[in-house]
Amino acid sequence: MLNSEQQIFEQINKSNNILITFGREWNADALGSGLALYLYIKKLGKNVHLISEESSEHEKYSFLPKLNEIENSLNKLRSFIISLDLSSAKVGEIKYETKENRLDFIISPKEGFFTADDVKSQSSNFKYDLIITLDTPDLDSLGKIYEEDMDFFYQVPIINIDHNSQNEQFGQINYVELPAISTSEILFNLFEAQNLEFIDEDIATCLLAGIIYKTHNFKTNNITPRSLSIASQLIELGADREKIVKSLYRSLSINTLKLWGRTLARLSSSSNKKLIWSLLTENDFNKTETKEENLDDVIDELIVNIPQAEVIVLIYESRKNQKQTVKCIIKTTKNINALDLGKTYNATGTRNLAEFNINEKITDAEQDIIGNISEKIKKIAY
Repeated sequence: MLNSEQQIFEQINKSNNILITFGREWNADALGSGLALYLYIKKLGKNVHLISEESSEHEKYSFLPKLNEIENSLNKLRSFIISLDLSSAKVGEIKYETKENRLDFIISPKEGFFTADDVKSQSSNFKYDLIITLDTPDLDSLGKIYEEDMDFFYQVPIINIDHNSQNEQFGQINYVELPAISTSEILFNLFEAQNLEFIDEDIATCLLAGIIYKTHNFKTNNITPRSLSIASQLIELGADREKIVKSLYRSLSINTLKLWGRTLARLSSSSNKKLIWSLLTENDFNKTETKEENLDDVIDELIVNIPQAEVIVLIYESRKNQKQTVKCIIKTTKNINALDLGKTYNATGTRNLAEFNINEKITDAEQDIIGNISEKIKKIAY
């Protein structure tokens, strides 16, 4: 009986057109593992496409090879075929014209004549015969790529590769390795079992980027001897660690650092520091000349500098169309569901990053949100 690794490559080897995708709320691990697998499968001589929803952080990862080959939508998944039986007549001329919402084909026979019985229509098979999802807990996480073509995902085999415990095991092959710290680490294990010689400098850099991101440059407490060993091997294989670290962690602008300082000035925590939170006003953004997009870097800095924190909450004022609102971001670093913590407020997002608006003043919102989340955290068994 084939093991999981063998099943995965058997499926890849017998497929001709492969789609790789990952969730719309992607990070450097999803992106790095996606690009690495894309480059690896191309070396196998397969037709492969990498597709995911576009992200505002695209430029942040411009150092990764082949980044611009990522597509943002599924196109031409199927063709519609109209067949004409030529046994009774031969084609002399073909024209077409559109009338309102109708397309008419005008076929003039060279000899004989055609009837309605000579015409048949059908849909072709799907463009891809295999889907590989990476770092994706469920199909809904894929966003529009899944929502607009659900039949495709139900009719084409899926290989589901992930390291998160919340994964819903939605694939025909589910390779979910909980001990791994990243999906990039899982892919290295797969490549090592298949053919390590295929890992060139570009693939190594992509995989190392995912591992560095998930460990915040090896500063988090989830590092394992295996992850350190893999990182070492990837560097030996040519991964550019300096470029990765510089791009991900040494490129904070002065303005972002100023916003980070204001976040620290109002930082609060629970007695055991498992929950930390801070407030940011509209004036904080104005004075530091920053925007909401800069909050991702602020959260990353909190994770790195307060490793015992498992739930991070930022409550901030936002202005859109001359109207001020209060927003909240909940980031979780362990097996705590951020959406569950924000359920009272109809939060949206993913299991590790949820967001919502609240119709209260920021100080009242702080008391309401932190009180609610604190009660939910108390019920979680550690």
